[in-house]
Amino acid sequence: MTAAGKPAPIRDPAADDEAHWRRLWAGYLAFYGEDLPEAVTAATWRRILDPASPVFARFAVRDGTLVGMTVNVLHEGTWTVAPVCYLEDLFVAPEARGAGIGRALIADLVDLGTMRGWSRLYWHTKLGNAEARRLYERFVAADDFCRYRLVL
Repeated sequence: MTAAGKPAPIRDPAADDEAHWRRLWAGYLAFYGEDLPEAVTAATWRRILDPASPVFARFAVRDGTLVGMTVNVLHEGTWTVAPVCYLEDLFVAPEARGAGIGRALIADLVDLGTMRGWSRLYWHTKLGNAEARRLYERFVAADDFCRYRLVL
């Protein structure tokens, strides 16, 4: 919710959003202590704008400024016929937190998935990220899977 009590509008990205997205992206990477090469950031933005790419984004806007984002990957799965959506990145600008924007961004994906026939939506976060976990558990309880990641 925005300060006026109305949900923040959620929309698809536009080419002229790049600088604003990069500000959010930099904040997201800093939160996780990551330092990606510029080539990765540029490729991610190109994928977001490419309608043929399985990577897509949704933006929360307040007073004409991007204040939140999700970056997602739509993919096939082996346990379902319908597509699966991985919410890979969710970030709300620090000055916009506490206004329901994270909740609105996830609810937007739930609505999109229902409308487009996705089989499921999933995401993960660090165990110690209590603020995110409180938000996420409003939608669904964490499952009992552990993640293993081998960087190649």
